[in-house]
Amino acid sequence: MEDDENNLKGEEAFRKLEVLPWTKQITVRAIVTSFAVSIIFCFIVLKLNFTTGIIPSLNVAAGLLGFAVIKCYTALLAKCGLLKQPFTRQENTVIQTCVVASSGIAFSSGTGSYLLGMSPYIASQVSRGNTPNNSKNLSLGWMFGFLFVVSFVGLFSIVPLRKLMILKYKLTYPSGTATALLINSLHTPKGAKLAKKQVALLFKSFCGSFAFGFFQWFYTAADGCGFGSFPTFGLQAFKEKFYFDFSPTYVGVGMICPYMINVSLLLGAIISWGILWPWIGHKKGIWYRADLPASSLYGIQGYRVFAAIAMMFGDGLYHCISMLLQVAYNLCLQYKKKQRSSSATVSPEGDYQNSNVEYDSQRRIEYFLKDQIPTWVACTGYVGLAIISIITVSNIFPQLKWYHILVAYLIAPVLAFCNAYGCGLTDWSLASNYGKIAIIIFSSWVGLSNGGLVAGLASCGIMMSIVSTASDLMQDFKTGYLTLASPRSMFLSQVLGTAMGCLITPLIFWFFHEAYTIGDPEGAYPAPYAQVYRGIALLGAEGVSSLPKHCLKIAIIIFFIAMLINIIHDLLMHYETKYKIYRFVPFPMCLAIPFYLGGYFAIDMCIGSLILFVWEKRNKQKSKDYSPAMASGLICGDSLWGVPAALLSLFGVNPPMCMKFLSARESKG
Repeated sequence: MEDDENNLKGEEAFRKLEVLPWTKQITVRAIVTSFAVSIIFCFIVLKLNFTTGIIPSLNVAAGLLGFAVIKCYTALLAKCGLLKQPFTRQENTVIQTCVVASSGIAFSSGTGSYLLGMSPYIASQVSRGNTPNNSKNLSLGWMFGFLFVVSFVGLFSIVPLRKLMILKYKLTYPSGTATALLINSLHTPKGAKLAKKQVALLFKSFCGSFAFGFFQWFYTAADGCGFGSFPTFGLQAFKEKFYFDFSPTYVGVGMICPYMINVSLLLGAIISWGILWPWIGHKKGIWYRADLPASSLYGIQGYRVFAAIAMMFGDGLYHCISMLLQVAYNLCLQYKKKQRSSSATVSPEGDYQNSNVEYDSQRRIEYFLKDQIPTWVACTGYVGLAIISIITVSNIFPQLKWYHILVAYLIAPVLAFCNAYGCGLTDWSLASNYGKIAIIIFSSWVGLSNGGLVAGLASCGIMMSIVSTASDLMQDFKTGYLTLASPRSMFLSQVLGTAMGCLITPLIFWFFHEAYTIGDPEGAYPAPYAQVYRGIALLGAEGVSSLPKHCLKIAIIIFFIAMLINIIHDLLMHYETKYKIYRFVPFPMCLAIPFYLGGYFAIDMCIGSLILFVWEKRNKQKSKDYSPAMASGLICGDSLWGVPAALLSLFGVNPPMCMKFLSARESKG
């Protein structure tokens, strides 16, 4: 009998289970669990933001942790005879949605990019444009206010289109679909057994990673000490940022990310720190002044930052144009289909259903249409929150006038639709690219003398928040559609998760801010995107006159190289299908990240890829089942070691030893 149940697929496996109303899908235990897991994931995302800015998909880990916590809780209550409501996949979906929404705020909040780029510390590194009205002191008060007024608007911008996107256009939303498949599998007998083993491995790798972080701490009594400064490939390579820094976090990230992303990062490090920067370094005193500090944008740092910006901007612009064309093309196809067959016209309600629809689709459509969110609620919510945001943001940032913000809110719904539609086709969110374009437009509009840098960075936050949360919500609607979770419970859990993120993110950021120097290029938390985003704002406000000699030429060449790489990739993908050579074309965005940071984290990630590759060769199925859990444990353990490490630093407790490697000349001296 159990084998028969295990062999059931799709909704057949859940035919006998009652689907609770949406008011019972959001439970107190789900909210409490979501809040606890959200703290962990916000901490991880912020730490990654402050180191390299590469954020892998943490959906699997969130689903597993939420499932494990609630399962333990409900099993304990069941033994005591106190369990009133069983743990359902709809409740699991609510937890997943809350956690992903809150960790999404940790990314889109800009605490590692545009908000940090406003700080006087980052402004002092960029030098040019370092005036009082072009920087803003960071404080918890205005950060809370800013996040709360801009983060919810995007949720209302896309709600009226949920049926169009999911039922009519049948967009895939790969991440939302994968999350739903995970949750569905966890709630079958076979999936629950596998989940227990996955959670056990996650816990073991978490403990090992945490213990290794504690061990490393003993040897870091001063700057440049410890395993993180081990010259793996020699002192000269170490000087050029090529070394393995023993970071379980990035080994874990490397196991989650596709192979080509990790190879692209390493290739970018070799091109920049192995070839380009040493060559430009020989021009010291010719192209730029020899007496400039290492962090000055007028020196070699300027080439690093603006080359990275050019590569990112070329990649982002290509994808924006490509996505808009793809959206327009698909909409035209949909329109032509509608004209050809009037019988396929979709009505707002039950006309989606017909006698030929299979059982899974029929059941999912029934529950997806059951709890409607009125269009007037979405429109009223968007307009009302936009008005509140215009008033509040213009007071927080006087450089950004009310009419600037109004223009942003008029443009944003169109971009939110394009991003949500494109995300449904490709799983690629372009929120940060739209944010970069907003920086250029608004910093140029306001002007450097009127505080254009702060205005551009603040407008980036507005645009990113709307566009990012809109695509995230549509992903969640897709997950809810496949797990029979009510659209109302999905929307409300997204709202709750967003509120959690707006509360948790500034507090964790401040914890890091007080314990470490965030944004120091030579420190533990360089926050590379802070300088990059401020550099984009400077470029928009002042133009190219601020760049070092030949920097513009190099940036233009790199910009077109990024465009060319994307064109080659897309042409190969479209026309060359036999050998699939397009899989080996590097990603320009990944090539760009090491331009600023170096190759140490790329080496860590490639080690993660190597572990995964060997594991796949030995046992492909076990690798597929368990590698995400192991990687998640490595990331969680090493990242959460940052909490006690920061507390020790705040209380003045220093590591007892310094392990440092010196050249023969230095050691004799």
